[in-house]
Amino acid sequence: MPDLVKQYAPDPALPVLIAGPTASGKSALALEIAESAGGVVINADAIQVFDDWRVLTARPSREEEARVPHLLYGHVPGSRAYSVGDWLRDLGPLLAGERPIIVGGTGLYFSALTGGLAAIPETPAEVRARAMARLDAGELSAMVAELDPESRARIDCHNPMRVQRAWEVLTATGRGIAAWQAETPPPLLPLARAQPILFDVPKDWLNDRIARRFRLMVEGGALDEARANLEDWHPALPSAKAIGAAELIGHLRGDLSLDDAVERGAILTRQFAKRQRTWFRARMKNWPRYCPEEALA
Repeated sequence: MPDLVKQYAPDPALPVLIAGPTASGKSALALEIAESAGGVVINADAIQVFDDWRVLTARPSREEEARVPHLLYGHVPGSRAYSVGDWLRDLGPLLAGERPIIVGGTGLYFSALTGGLAAIPETPAEVRARAMARLDAGELSAMVAELDPESRARIDCHNPMRVQRAWEVLTATGRGIAAWQAETPPPLLPLARAQPILFDVPKDWLNDRIARRFRLMVEGGALDEARANLEDWHPALPSAKAIGAAELIGHLRGDLSLDDAVERGAILTRQFAKRQRTWFRARMKNWPRYCPEEALA
């Protein structure tokens, strides 16, 4: 068993949780642990669940999937909304099977898994449509002002997705999201019963990897994926949140040069990684940190 596995996942009876920003190398570590010590790799990335963007979302390749079992990757149509509650429901039965190695960059998934998730009713489609229309109309500040004070104090009011979710919950249920969260049930997997690993890598090293990776994605099939999605593309599709998707679609429609699309995609990915790192630092302070040796060189 490699020293890395001995150090970061020493107990073969315990699940492994691997979180980190995009392009940091966490999927490679999950694969190494699964091959060396046994287990199945399970996705904890909110965009990699969709079936229409494999390359652009950096899902494991078919060759990697053939080496060890990979679950909850690309199992959801890109037109279907998929929530953290959906992910927990899909994940629950898998926790009783072969040792799970859960890897991804969606901090909310890990928070819900190890801390519990409030049983908030599903948002009606008409309420979601109203929320999206208001955001499109530039009414973010107005939506924030309409939230209850407890929810407004808890969420990131500069994040449109968080504001939209809180507004939808209040509008649909008459209760603020903070009140629902106060009734959170026990978690599926308490952190004390798992082996957590948080990738903590230097910013400049990560930004260089992001720039190289996005170009390689385009050269390796992401532009072909965009062509396949072009006819049915709409920015409101759940899978349209894949970083760089709108830019590649824009290039195919003649709105952007390919170089501009690639540059914009890399910039958006760096901004996303910054938000991830901020979230991890604030919410995962008790997770053991890991940094690949090459990032320290």
